[in-house]
Amino acid sequence: MVHAQFDPTARQALANAAVEAKTRKDLSWQQIADASGLSVAFTTAAILGQHALPERSAKAVAELLGLDDDAATLLQAIPTRGSIPGGIPTDPTIYRFYEMLQVYGTTLKALVHEQFGDGIISAINFKLDVKKVADPEGGERAVITLDGKYLPTKPF
Repeated sequence: MVHAQFDPTARQALANAAVEAKTRKDLSWQQIADASGLSVAFTTAAILGQHALPERSAKAVAELLGLDDDAATLLQAIPTRGSIPGGIPTDPTIYRFYEMLQVYGTTLKALVHEQFGDGIISAINFKLDVKKVADPEGGERAVITLDGKYLPTKPF
């Protein structure tokens, strides 16, 4: 049976326990994703409390991390989403994404609407990828792909 979670504190406590186990066992997010059978982005988001894992994946992740059956069950619950509490984020990495949206949010909106019309990009039917690539000018660059299904506004 599918269950929904309405109090994010239990899921946050589970996320803390899972990250502690990941650190203690010296696992990467990719290793955990490999056990789940799902993408690294989806698995990481699920463990951090933003998605529900299918039963098989939840049990595999719980076993790998040494978490109990209650944790495996909670990993399957539909969470209360939203990982950034109210206000401007203070973590530097998260803040930079906030800054990018402050600078380019209206540009993205204008370009999406010009190319697709009135609607949104789904965060549910969505894929995320992060890659590290060499910068021709020296150092490294982060290439982040946000791939969401376009959902047009439907008059009713």
